[in-house]
Amino acid sequence: MYHFVCPTKYRRAVITIEIDQALVEICSQIAQRYEIEFLEIGADNDHVHFLVQSVPTYSPTRVIRIIKSLTARELFARFPGLRKLLWGGSFWSGGFFVTTVGRYGGEQTMRRYVQDQGFKDYQRLCESQPSLFEADDTDDAG
Repeated sequence: MYHFVCPTKYRRAVITIEIDQALVEICSQIAQRYEIEFLEIGADNDHVHFLVQSVPTYSPTRVIRIIKSLTARELFARFPGLRKLLWGGSFWSGGFFVTTVGRYGGEQTMRRYVQDQGFKDYQRLCESQPSLFEADDTDDAG
């Protein structure tokens, strides 16, 4: 079992709720095609945490290479505007963080940690902030 952390290219804050939902969908498709089981996926604006389990014949590098390449290709296809935000054609940065997680003792802690990533606080912040595009009740012209 591995815990991966993958930052976006240039650490750009491009992961929205829609992209997060698409990422979960894409990972579900990856799980069906490859021997990679996604236990948890937690996204923040500029990075994603994956808690995955795979067969011992797949190295951590092979697992993350499969995840990063397929998710990037599909996200660019679904959200063409991402290419402009991430000039250079890469969704993910070149590096990643990986650690192993023990089945007994560490798994539940890591599950909670990955589940608690990002968007809960982000959604709360967005709900409390006025939008730049909402109509202003005050009229400066008059």
